[in-house]
Amino acid sequence: MREIPLIDISGGVGIVDEIENACHGIGFMYVVGHGIGAEAFARTRAAVVDYFALPLETKLGDRISRDNYRGYIPSGFFSANSGDGVADSYEGYKLHYEVDAADPICTACELYGPNKWPDRPQPFKRHLLDYWRECDRVVIVLLRAMAEILGTAQDSLLQLFEMPLTNMTLLHYPPQTEESAGFGIHPHKDTDALTILAPDPVGGLMVRCRDEQEWIHAAPPGDALTVNIGDLLELWSGGYFVSTPHKVVNASGKERYSFPYFAVPRYDTMVEPLRTAQPKFSRSSVHVGDVSKEVWRTNWPDVTSSNPQFDLGTLED
Repeated sequence: MREIPLIDISGGVGIVDEIENACHGIGFMYVVGHGIGAEAFARTRAAVVDYFALPLETKLGDRISRDNYRGYIPSGFFSANSGDGVADSYEGYKLHYEVDAADPICTACELYGPNKWPDRPQPFKRHLLDYWRECDRVVIVLLRAMAEILGTAQDSLLQLFEMPLTNMTLLHYPPQTEESAGFGIHPHKDTDALTILAPDPVGGLMVRCRDEQEWIHAAPPGDALTVNIGDLLELWSGGYFVSTPHKVVNASGKERYSFPYFAVPRYDTMVEPLRTAQPKFSRSSVHVGDVSKEVWRTNWPDVTSSNPQFDLGTLED
């Protein structure tokens, strides 16, 4: 498959088949009929743009730390998980599924807890949480289809996303020139289950065709979401779904803003194939909490992975 298919998830015969073909063929789909209004996209984008327009000194007061992967990520702060190469060209803000600090799950897994919410812009928290709930609703629709394709009970799969490690990264990419080294974000595969990306008027996302070295530009029409499979759903499917490499190069000459939502199961979920594995597909089962901790830990450029079984997503171009 050399094109990303457009799928209307609002209902109708054949929708599950269309989703299956997209997940197996290229691992990406453009999704319409999702029910997220243009106002929700506009409010969320405005909150993201307004935050990144704040003075650097203000944003640095919200900076993430090694013991709390939430808050502001300065430009050039992170490199690829491998520890090699040029730092990615973006500034970001990391949000996670919101959990009260007194909740017992925070003791069970240190990845849980409350977010850092900046004081400005004032509607930031409200608009981001409103949009987050919209993405939660879309993910439920998609996961129901995934369960049918994988031959497992819908409720069983959905229960694994209660108290999840779902997260969101707000991103600001400055324009890159032809002489710029590196990427907006380096070539990688997502380590989650599903990723949802809001409509983007600037572009820059590139997707690698399956079994080829050719990269195609993602250009979703209108209000379509861009949705892609992550490594966890690829593993659940025994390699039938494909977690496709992608990257960002902002050659538009414009400022690019995005806010991808990453659906991740609860920390104690063990992910292993739910159907017969594809020929030559061989991956060990994954403990969601363990791999999530390793992704977090190895984002710092002076840290490399201590567990060779973990696929942390980073690829060579």
